[in-house]
Amino acid sequence: MNIEEFISDVVCRATSELYGTSDNIQIQKTRKEFEGDYTVVVFPLLRASRKSPEATATELGEKIVASTPEIKSFNVIKGFLNLVVDTSFWAARFGEIIAKEDYGMAPASGRTIMIEYSSPNTNKPLHLGHIRNNLLGYSVATILKANGHNVIKVNLVNDRGIHICKSMLAWQLYGGGETPASSGMKGDHLVGKYYVEFDKHYKQQVKELIAEKGMSEEEAKRQAPIMLQAQEMLRKWEAKDPEVYSLWQTMNGWVYEGFDVTYKALGVDFDKVYYESETYLLGKSLVEDGLKKGVFFRKEDNSVWIDLEADGLDQKLLLRGDGTSVYMTQDLGTALSRFEENKLDDMIYVVGNEQNYHFQVLKLVLKKLGYEWSDNIFHLSYGMVELPEGKMKSREGTVVDADDLIADMVGTAREMSAELGKLDGVSEEESTKICEMVGLGALKYFILKVDPKKTMLFDPRESIDFNGNTGPFIQYTHARIRSIMRKAEEAGINTENYTEATLLPEEVELVKALADYPQVVRTAGEQFAPSVIAAYAYDLAKQFNGYYHDHSILKEENEAVRSLRLKLAEQVARVIRSAMSLLGINVPERM
Repeated sequence: MNIEEFISDVVCRATSELYGTSDNIQIQKTRKEFEGDYTVVVFPLLRASRKSPEATATELGEKIVASTPEIKSFNVIKGFLNLVVDTSFWAARFGEIIAKEDYGMAPASGRTIMIEYSSPNTNKPLHLGHIRNNLLGYSVATILKANGHNVIKVNLVNDRGIHICKSMLAWQLYGGGETPASSGMKGDHLVGKYYVEFDKHYKQQVKELIAEKGMSEEEAKRQAPIMLQAQEMLRKWEAKDPEVYSLWQTMNGWVYEGFDVTYKALGVDFDKVYYESETYLLGKSLVEDGLKKGVFFRKEDNSVWIDLEADGLDQKLLLRGDGTSVYMTQDLGTALSRFEENKLDDMIYVVGNEQNYHFQVLKLVLKKLGYEWSDNIFHLSYGMVELPEGKMKSREGTVVDADDLIADMVGTAREMSAELGKLDGVSEEESTKICEMVGLGALKYFILKVDPKKTMLFDPRESIDFNGNTGPFIQYTHARIRSIMRKAEEAGINTENYTEATLLPEEVELVKALADYPQVVRTAGEQFAPSVIAAYAYDLAKQFNGYYHDHSILKEENEAVRSLRLKLAEQVARVIRSAMSLLGINVPERM
């Protein structure tokens, strides 16, 4: 039972005995400006108590203090009853925290949740937007595991379509047989280079058609020879033309090798990878089913639609007149096959906010087809990531590349760590490891501390500030504590007699913060919100640094007090390490 549940039980028991009811009990943490730990709002009890707010609060407070040794005292401010928890309760709680091996983690829930994230196109490298997607997906998956759920992490790779053919065609026309091996480029970067090359030639041809043939811009875009060639290549791919299919397999293979390097650098992985080339035909049988049920209708051109106007949405195309599917068809089919094959309880899609409408429609269409599990589909929507220079673009070749950004972050971490003397006396091998940890920790924390729905500005230098609300500040706090623990061990200091010391008020506050951790993990899991974990880790690190500034640990003369402070520091480091791991961030032992 956590502390909130314990307090709730105590209050409900007292109100039942006094007033015959425990309905509408409201309990919250006491605000910092008042004395107390938990506050009971007594206004909902007034009808049953038939007394003033102050009299009701006083009567309830007296009852609780008399019957509950863990509650030391109370005070009343207007209609609010503030309860003060006895220090002995927090000391006992601290002992429980130390004893629990997997502290903060929930027992198995029996729920199976699939989370889809990343979903890249195979015509270019991963960029800053993909980084936000991958970090969000991986962190939410890790948080859900910590909540006891069975989690399946999946990636749906967009490996087919006209955009893929553009890179293939440009390589065929202008590549001269260039390969990742011959160019020394990562495969995804090489393919991305030809996507940009296609766009350059396409724009030039459009310009020429307008100038020389007097075409409108729209007509020129349709008639540009390179676009017609790309469309022909797509038709050949769909017909499984051996030459086109072989080129597609080769170039996609280059891209996957490149992606794997980036995923490894980011520290993300997947349990299963789906490929659109294998799933795009799924959903056609669902369309037939919908027509039979009268949920869908066919237009004169043979295309199939659903009318959602009565639900405040539009009519939505589900199958083109020529029988080819659209994204919605495929997503309906993959959702059905995933739920049925994996016996899922929930399905989470981590996809940018430009797809909000798409997922609204997806859920509604499945609901109308009679699939009740559609209520358990969640779209974890997120906003654009911008750099101080402005938004990202891809066709013009000015994309903020994920690999470059990771390398820049590690380089900036090295530069700033060296400036501050944090690498002094550290071997080259260890300093490289620390800089990778700090650079990536800075990137991950800066992105995950922000509510996903918000468009965010990513500032690399600000993210590595060792004093702000950053990953490196929290990492440094952990390293600082580990340094204290090593010195204690070297000096042979015993930490097992910590129970002989009494907690100071500031130490009680640290124990309270540690005691909050399991509930923080629960809340983050319920809300799919890594930002909840990030805020907690920062507050805990900041609180410990304030405590350490005011209280000596190793130089404390009283053995029991020193032992208690070391034990407290050790638990803070342990919880920081656990919380940061839920964000996919490693913490160094020294810095």
